[in-house]
Order: sequence, then structure tokens, then C-alpha cells
Amino acid sequence: MDTVALRMQSVCQRFGACSTCLNRQLNGFLALIKWQKNLVPACVRTIYSETGRWEKNYGQETRRRVENWWFPRVKEQFCRISETDKSRPKFYVLSMFPYPSGKLHMGHVRVYTISDTVARFQKMRGMQVLNPMGWDAFGLPAENAAIEHGLHPASWTQSNIQHMREQFDALGLSFTWEREVTTCLPEYYKWTQYLFLKLFESGIVYQKEALVNWDPVDQTVLANEQVDDNGCSWRSGAKVEQKYLKQWFIKTTAYAKAMFDALSDLPEWYGIKEMQANWIGDCVGCSFDFLLKVNGEVTGEKLAAYTYTPEAVYGASHLHILPSHRLLHGNSSLKEVFQREFIPGKDSLTSVTAVNLLTDQEIPVVISAKTSFENYLDTKIGIPSTSAEDAAVARNLSISFTEVIEKLPNGLEKVINSGEFTGMTRQDALKALTQLAKKKGIGGDLMSDKLRDWLISRQRYWGTPIPVIHCQTCGTVPVPYEDLPVVLPNVTTFTGKGASPLETVPEWVNCACPRCKAEARREIDTMDTFVDSAWYYLRYTDPHNTDRPFNRDLADYWMPVDLYIGGKEHAVMHLFYARFFSHFCHDLKMTKHKEPFHKLLVQGLIKNQTFRLRTTGQYLKREEIDLTGTEPVHLKSGEKVQVTWEKMSKSKHNGIDPEELMKEYGIDTIRLYILFAAPPEQDILWDTKTDAMPGVQRWQTRLWTLVTKLIEARTSETMPNPELLSKKEKAEARKIWEQKNLVISEVTEYFTKDHLFNAAISRLMSLSNVLHQASWPLVLHSAEYEDALATLCIMVAPMAPHIASEMWKGLAHIENKLCTHHNWGADVLHQSWPKVDPEYLQPPDVVEMSVLINNKACGKVFVPQQAARNFAEVHELVLQSELGAKHLQGRTIKKAFLSPRTALINFLVQE
Repeated sequence: MDTVALRMQSVCQRFGACSTCLNRQLNGFLALIKWQKNLVPACVRTIYSETGRWEKNYGQETRRRVENWWFPRVKEQFCRISETDKSRPKFYVLSMFPYPSGKLHMGHVRVYTISDTVARFQKMRGMQVLNPMGWDAFGLPAENAAIEHGLHPASWTQSNIQHMREQFDALGLSFTWEREVTTCLPEYYKWTQYLFLKLFESGIVYQKEALVNWDPVDQTVLANEQVDDNGCSWRSGAKVEQKYLKQWFIKTTAYAKAMFDALSDLPEWYGIKEMQANWIGDCVGCSFDFLLKVNGEVTGEKLAAYTYTPEAVYGASHLHILPSHRLLHGNSSLKEVFQREFIPGKDSLTSVTAVNLLTDQEIPVVISAKTSFENYLDTKIGIPSTSAEDAAVARNLSISFTEVIEKLPNGLEKVINSGEFTGMTRQDALKALTQLAKKKGIGGDLMSDKLRDWLISRQRYWGTPIPVIHCQTCGTVPVPYEDLPVVLPNVTTFTGKGASPLETVPEWVNCACPRCKAEARREIDTMDTFVDSAWYYLRYTDPHNTDRPFNRDLADYWMPVDLYIGGKEHAVMHLFYARFFSHFCHDLKMTKHKEPFHKLLVQGLIKNQTFRLRTTGQYLKREEIDLTGTEPVHLKSGEKVQVTWEKMSKSKHNGIDPEELMKEYGIDTIRLYILFAAPPEQDILWDTKTDAMPGVQRWQTRLWTLVTKLIEARTSETMPNPELLSKKEKAEARKIWEQKNLVISEVTEYFTKDHLFNAAISRLMSLSNVLHQASWPLVLHSAEYEDALATLCIMVAPMAPHIASEMWKGLAHIENKLCTHHNWGADVLHQSWPKVDPEYLQPPDVVEMSVLINNKACGKVFVPQQAARNFAEVHELVLQSELGAKHLQGRTIKKAFLSPRTALINFLVQE
């Protein structure tokens, strides 16, 4: 006896009811309770998956129960990968992996919702899908946190990774977690070091002095992003100095021309290809290496100098360097000579000469009167034959030169006085000279004057150790492959001042030279984190390999990435470095494909309103603002407030906590809102009061109502029978069939071509509207209605998997189904993506031809499909039709026109 019955019994006894009456009343009451439970009143919320009873209304409580039930099941339904089954087509969707800051923001939610939607869609299309996730885990933020909080960067990073994994799980995202990579773990950065050594062996890694940003208070090098607009350190506030330090570089310029040319073979990247091309620049010139001499004595220093006309290099008269060149300010042995001979404000001829290692010609070094050359150049080859400016400098300084370009009568030009290349056309000489220089390893790579080599040194602890040892006898020696990884030592004290933290571990720094076994020192610089993220997409193809970075067969199966998704802020540098590593690995025959990414999807920002005081620029919290008037004002001071839309940020008090949103609206609603609010590449202005959020909420309710309507129709006593439909109702069913096929075609294209999920949702909304307008006989008896609703449910599933899973379960429960081609026994995420019916793709037997008379529509005539483009046949068929007899019989037809694009014929008749 339940609690309610016992209370009823107690009440009856208190009022002196007899035992017979009491039992009769109690039994009746219990029967009533049983009957009410079977009816499932509105106050008791249930879902079919739990109880076998369908809840009619999709309110907040039902939504919560649906998502709680399906959440673990949806996560599990993203199947594991088996590369042994290479007969299945693959789809590699990759979203840029995050830095483990410890807290997800709405930008994360947007990019990973997109990748999850694409992954589920492609899986439903029968693809073997790779949608991996990992952590860009090295870098300054973790080290700075260690300095500020007295923690080790490894502890800070691992705790953040754990927390963010839990947040990802809470969003129900379908990552291939068994492929997870973490760049700060030795099992990953061992292979970053391996690739560094391969670059070193290829002559693409080198060390030279370079200008860096130096904080004199913290005594550390700062990245450009850590220097504010006033030239001060972001942390100490000190004025940043420019200082020359010996740095490691990767010679990305060696691949500039190949990477520039490869852009033309890639699909459109929403303007990103143009950004890449602009970053690389027009690769028309190259650098050649020179050996410096003083008073005829070789100094041992080399200098690379750029020329726009490599084919004319035999006509070089001098080397031009800027007054700010490292030779005048760094640790060069020639520093004193250059400073002594430099005359400010004019071109200065020095006693230093340079020997071209390609032509063996020796020419003087000139310090330019200019403070800058084009773009990033600081060293140029002066060639008077191809530059009037270079000719003027040579004449003013009495430097002799030779003409090396001769114009021919036919307008072509050839090179002269150029050794073995004399007589060649300029184009042939360019090709031959640069190929020879590259073969000798002394330059020759075509590049622009805009592109600089990649500086990868960081004077920090929390990064991949550079696997190099410095020996006084042997020089710079790479760490042997068998000694990898060079593991970071355990540093316990982080001050952010003085020498690199690695200097504080002498037992790690001091080592034996791998060649001569003498005492030596490890390199204490670590690599820029961009190096780790420049090849992670390859490691995902084989993340547990302990013998090599990745297996070529696996990389060749998965690569290139079919769809790469990330923020526009990474569309230049990161994308360039990733493309560089892919080209390099291809040249080493480690991979089949040069380019790593096929399609690129750059998603916009999610912005929210910010409130700032006009006088001070201080950001205010929303609760500090009075929004009741015509203009927002500061509650405390009454001052008018400046309102703008900006990227969400904690410091600007406009951030949104994804977890709180999920609690309020649910996972599916947030996913649909993000996909529906704007096309992926556009910014979203976050405002849940606009039409987007209520719109997707209402749509979910309408979808639920459609399923409820069909369940109720099919649980009635009337058996479904399509033969009971009238002619008009069958025509209506045909329209639903046509609409279903049209929406399948359009939504599939939106998902595969431009990834316009907002447009896809709009088309699905239109299909749901058509189904809502269907008459009751169609709901009960139409196979077309049932199939269209099932198809709608399947197409919703990648975007809103929880509600779609429950709706499908409700549909599958219906008896007497009219559609048997769906796999009703499997969940919706295991259904095949709908295909357009073959009949829909066939051209119609007849065409509805619009008839105009004197440019005014007067009706339509049906004509055979094969005759619809034949003017004479259409003309005759219209005249013989009922419409023709009524409107054209007995009238003089002056002329008639058959439209070449649309089914339309226009008769011009005499009035």
C-alpha cells in the first residue's frame, strides 16, 4: 500500500468510517491510482527509452531526462577505428587542438561542435572517421603560472588537461580519444626532436645572431605578443630593449616557392589562400652565400645576401648592408671594423670584402646610407646591370662592374660575361644558377623579400629541448637518434629572472660530446611551441608508435586532412609552419602527400557586449550598468557607457560559462544555436534574447510534436492504409515526397560543400513546416509522411543527437509502419544518411509550360518532356490545347518566343 493510500485510510478512521466502507473506499482509491498511472498524467514526466511510454510535451524536464538518458549512449556510439579495413573510404576531420588553460570558452564550444557534427555526419555516410583531440601543452602560460603560484608547469598542465577533458565529455563530443596526444610528454616530443635532427641533417636548421625583445628587469627574451603598444614588457612593465642573441632558425624560405605554387592546387579556403600567398610573397629572387674577408684574410664568417635577379649574379659589384645589421652590433669579429669605417648619412665603402661561393668573385661590402631596404631585407647584392640604384652606388664609390645582360633584336635578353652560363636566356640562366647553388648548399632557393626564416629558440624551460650538444672541439653536434628523447630535467624553482631555468641543473647541462667524448654542454634553448603543433596532424594517424613518428602506410591512408577547422588567427603562421613540415616530410619520403589539409574551415569569433567608461576605458560588469534608459549608464557614477561587441574575455567581463549554458538550455539547444546563428566563418554576436535561441527551442518542440502526432495516429484503432487516401491527398503526399528529396539534396550539399549548417537547419525547418501542415489522413495513411519524418529525424541527428535519438526510438516503437527500408532496430546515429530517391532524379515525363500572351500570364499547358525545348512542337501543342482554343483561336499571332532557360512561351498577338 503506497503512502497516499495509507494517508486516506488514516483520514477515514479518524472520521469513524466502518471497516467495510473503509475497504471499499480504499480499493476504489487504489484502482484510481493504478488507472491514473497508466494514463501518464502531464505532471509525471517520462520518456519512452526509460518507461516505454511517450511523453507528449517536450518541456524543460523532458529535455533534461532525454539528455541524461542519451548522453552516455551518444558518446559510446562513435565507433572505434580499424585501419585494417582500408576498403572503407576515410574522412579525417581535425579541429585545432587547444592549449590546456583549464577552462573551455565559447570559442572552443563552437569549433568542436562543428567538428563533432561533421564527424557524425560522415560516419552516417559510411565513412571511417578520424576526429582526434590532443593538447598543445608546452608554452609560456604554464611556466608563468608556475612562477606565480609556485607550481611545476607539468603539474599545472596535467591538472588543466584533466579538467578540460571532463568539460569536453560534458558537451558530449565524439572525439577519437584513443588517438589523444599531449605535446609536453616525452613520447610526443621525442619525435619533434627526431624531426629537428632530420632538418639539421638537411641543412635546414642553423644558428645565427638575431635581434630579440629583451626585458632588462626579468632578464628574459619576450615574444612579440608580450610587448605592449608602448614597447614595454607585459609583466614587469620595463621598457623592452633590442638585443642580439644567438638563435636557432628553421630555413622555411627553402620551401617558399614550392609552397607558394602548391596553393593553386588547393580548393578555395575562404580568403586564407590569399593570406598565405601574401605571407610568402612573390618568389622571384634568392639569396647566395658569401665568405667574408678582411685585408685578404678569411674571417670564417658567412653572410647570405638577397638579389631580385639571380641570373645576373656575375654582374655583382658590391654587398649592401644596413647600418642596423648584426655585423655592426652583434658579436661579430668584424664589428669594430664596420663601426670604424661607417660614415652616418652616406654609403660607406669598407675594407671588408665578400667572396661569392657560387661564382668565386670577390666584391666589397658597403654600409648603406639607408635605414631600411624593402620589407625584411638587411643584406642585398648590388647588381648595376639590373638596378639603376645599384649602378649609382657603384659609380659614386668608384666600384667597377661588368654588364651581364644583353638585349637581343627580338626583344629577348641573354646573359653575357657569366662564365659557363654565358649565352643563356635570362630564364634559363636563372634556373641553371639557382639549381647549381642549391646543389652546392650555398643558397639558390627562390623566395620573396618578405619572408624570413623561422626563429624557433625560446629561452624558457617549458618547451621541447633542442637536441644539440656544444663541444669546444667538435662544434655543434646533434644528439644521436638512439639517445632521444632529450628529456627535460626536473626544475623545482621558477623565478622568471636571470638565466634559463635549465642553467640551474648542471648535471643535465654538462654532458659528454657524442663524437669525441670530451666535456660538452647541452643546448639550453627550447623550441617554440609552434614546432610541436606543426606536425601533430601526422602523429594522430599513428599516436602510439614507439619506433618512428608515424607509420607511412597509416599516414598515407588518413592524409590529407579532409577538413581542418580552427580560428582565423592561426590561418597564417601556424598554417604556414604546418604546410612546411608536410612538404619536408614528403621530401624525406615519409609521406605520399605534400599538402596536409584539403579543405579549411575558418570559424569566426563569438562576441558579447562589453561596457566601458568613456573617461577611463575601464571595463564594467553588466550588473554595474543601468540599462533601463535610452542609453546605458554606470549605476555608481551616472556616466554614459560605451557599448561594443568584442571577443569574449574574462578581463572584459563579457565571457559566458559553457557549463552554465548547458544547464540552462541543454546540449542540443546550444549546439543548434551555435550552428544556426551564423555561417561558420562569420562572427556570432551572442544574445540569447534574439530569434536564434528561442527559434531553435521552438523548433525542437515542433519536431517532438510531429513524432507525437504520428505515434498517436498509429496507436488509434484505424489501421494505416495508403489506398484510403483521396486523389487530392495522394497529390499532397507526392508534394511531401518531393520536398523530402529536395531537402536531402540541399542539406547534403550544405554539409559537404560549404558547411553552411545554418542553411541546412533552415531547410530542415522548412521540411518540418510542410509536415506540420499535413492533414490527419496523411499522418495516418501516408508512407511519404512517415518516411519524410524519419528522414528529418536522421538529418537532425548529427547536430542534435540526444533529441533525435529519443524521437527515433519513439518512431521505431510504432507498430504497423509503412516504411520498411529504415533500420528501425538500430539507433538513429547508426542509420545511413538519406539518399535522394532515384525516381526524383529522373526528368519528369511532362513539363508545365507557362503561357504568356502579350507578356501577361494566362495559364499553363502540359507538354511532353522531349518536346519542351522544341519551339515548333511547343507552339503547335499550345495552339491545340484548351487554353489555346480559348485565348488564341482566331487571333493574329505576330511572333512567339520560347524561353531557353525556363518552361515559358510568350505569344505576341495583334490586339
